[in-house]
Amino acid sequence: MDLIESYREELQLIRKPWTRVWVGGLVLALALLPFMAPTHITYLATIICIYAIGVQGQNLLIGYTGQISFGQAGFLAIGAYTFGHLARLGLPWPVTLLCAGLVAGLFGVIVGFPSLRLKGPYLAIATMGFGIAVYQTFANSEVLSGGRMGLTIPKLEPLFGMTKISFNYYFNFIIALLFTLLSYNIISSYMGRAFIAIRDNDIAAEVIGVNLTNYKLLSFAISSFYTGIQGGLYALFIGFLEPNMFTFMESITILVAVIIGGLAFVEGAVMGAAFVILVPHFFSSLKEMVPVVFGITILIVLIFEPWGLAGRWFKMRLYFRNWPFR
Repeated sequence: MDLIESYREELQLIRKPWTRVWVGGLVLALALLPFMAPTHITYLATIICIYAIGVQGQNLLIGYTGQISFGQAGFLAIGAYTFGHLARLGLPWPVTLLCAGLVAGLFGVIVGFPSLRLKGPYLAIATMGFGIAVYQTFANSEVLSGGRMGLTIPKLEPLFGMTKISFNYYFNFIIALLFTLLSYNIISSYMGRAFIAIRDNDIAAEVIGVNLTNYKLLSFAISSFYTGIQGGLYALFIGFLEPNMFTFMESITILVAVIIGGLAFVEGAVMGAAFVILVPHFFSSLKEMVPVVFGITILIVLIFEPWGLAGRWFKMRLYFRNWPFR
């Protein structure tokens, strides 16, 4: 009985009363952001919400399953263009958004097959090839990409008398919050434990009954589904698509967000998404400095704080929780 109660407690999203207070306060502050912050801050927060979904998917793949992928830009493009073409046909946005995630997830399963035999840099190169191939396909196909004029996508009309920027923020914030809760549930479930077992030692995981084929492909499918949803939301928010939005650098940006935010931390994905969006904003007049800042920050994180921003936040919480006995 004690074991059952312990397991139920471990599955709880928020265990400590004080944690419930500050998490509730944070969610409330984010809900009130459009009323308290300037318009450009709300705009940036909307993009962070969109990116946080894709970064969570990449974190589930790399941080929890230990599978490296440099092809996220390909899944992002597939999700965005699937959404764009279906939206132009007049289908409702919930259907088009779900289809964007499912199509990207299907390609994720296909790309995941090399992970059954390849590891480390070999798998990274294979997925990078996929991302580049997808970019070249869209760049050289006017039917898929809309040609030189790109692909124009109808935007959502604001509801409840809200401004466009406020409506877009709440729309993407709610979806990002739902995917964050979904991520926490995934890693707390048997599926998440299987992912972690594969990451730590795939041979030992197979010995204890984890089906490597099923769970590796499942991790690629879930990660790609998240990225496809990100692509669909980004297409809906921007209202325009063209292939140069999905170059290899987009895969690097998502990977940077995962590393700096913190591997195997769901909240780290949100922090990492905020980092890769805010840094280009602060260095808007010196765009050539953005890759330099990314590179230096990654080195600092890998040397001094391998758990990333979320790891530092976790250590701070642990410090104050144990104070004064530290």
